[in-house]
Amino acid sequence: MAKLSLIFVLATLVVVISGASLKTNLSGKVRYDNYKVYKLSIDNKTQLAVIELIQDLREKYIIWKEYDEATKEIHIMVNPEEITNFSGILKVYGFKTELLVENVQELIDEEERAAQLSPDNGEFSWTRYYELEDIEKWLDGVFAKYPSVTEAFEIGKSYEGRTIRGIKISYKSGNPGIFIESNIHAREWITSATATWFIDQLLSSSDPEVRNLAENYDWYIIPVFNVDGFEYSHKKDRMWRKTRQPVSTSDCIGTDANRNFDSHWMENGGASNNPCSETFAGPTPFSEPEAKALADFVTSIKDKINIYLSFHSYGQWLLSPYGHTKDEFPENYDDLLTIGKSFKTAIKSLPYETDYVHGSTASVLYVASGSTVDWVFNELDVKVGYTIEFRDKGRYGFVLPPVQILPNCQELMTGMKALVSKSKELGYL
Repeated sequence: MAKLSLIFVLATLVVVISGASLKTNLSGKVRYDNYKVYKLSIDNKTQLAVIELIQDLREKYIIWKEYDEATKEIHIMVNPEEITNFSGILKVYGFKTELLVENVQELIDEEERAAQLSPDNGEFSWTRYYELEDIEKWLDGVFAKYPSVTEAFEIGKSYEGRTIRGIKISYKSGNPGIFIESNIHAREWITSATATWFIDQLLSSSDPEVRNLAENYDWYIIPVFNVDGFEYSHKKDRMWRKTRQPVSTSDCIGTDANRNFDSHWMENGGASNNPCSETFAGPTPFSEPEAKALADFVTSIKDKINIYLSFHSYGQWLLSPYGHTKDEFPENYDDLLTIGKSFKTAIKSLPYETDYVHGSTASVLYVASGSTVDWVFNELDVKVGYTIEFRDKGRYGFVLPPVQILPNCQELMTGMKALVSKSKELGYL
């Protein structure tokens, strides 16, 4: 019976697939007028199979948050032309749902208005989101202002020929190293906003604990890793996630760079082999020049790195290896949990009382193979590594209002102090 029902779903999708398409405005930007985001509770294997069938149809459905093994939830954005059909699917299969976002374009419009209203005095601020050109110009200013403790580095070129830039902050030789990679997923703008603020604080803050972080550790930070996708998310499609390299076997473009690293690549359903999927792992490991460039660079300085962090959004998670399996755990998993608890507790103590969940990616969230953190952990033996999923839980998702940038930044700094302190206490620094 379940098999017949799934065939019905497939037939329905084929009938209506030509009716839905992404619309653009006069400037060529994709618009998401009346697109809605739903939280679906998955109660059985048939419901999960239905979601797996529809999630690769990007013109109709875009996954905002992948299926979560712990909470049995998935967040999905639905094209308004598909709402009637989608409602029918929900009814037939008995999904429990909650509407998270009524109109995605309204969130995007508010975000753009905030940028227009932000003080235009030539100063970089954290009251709005910036494009790649602005961030790179700001970086140049940082190098000019702090020449004795900063150093520019480049890991390589993107598919479209953009330089992937980073900053090293070092106050003295012999420091343990901490590497931060940010904005591997293009639409997660809060990550580069937070990374730039963190850089600024390491250089300018007078807080004694921040000075300790800045002066006793070497920091390698890439504010925008997926430069092509990030540029595209600003210029064309706010919801773009992947890289921008075409796929030879499909009209769909791009690969999920955080599934493209050669560590348990494509294992256990931790990525997709469908080029139209948001979690497409690429045709081969390191097929994306960005992923290969990062791997080569990090390998070249592996002896200098003690902690590796990857900034993401959203969901408020601190995720450690492994991502490829929930049946195995690293030898130092107890230590990773202890460090994670310190991070979580520190953030929870702030007035915002923001709650983070910590644990291995596969056990508390979902199976995700071929990620940067797992690759560095498994292949380079860097034994403290985390993916940090910033605010929020889904009310705004990827379109986190600019008014929340600074609170998110403050939470990161508080969590980072605790994370580094506990890592040092346990002998990793």
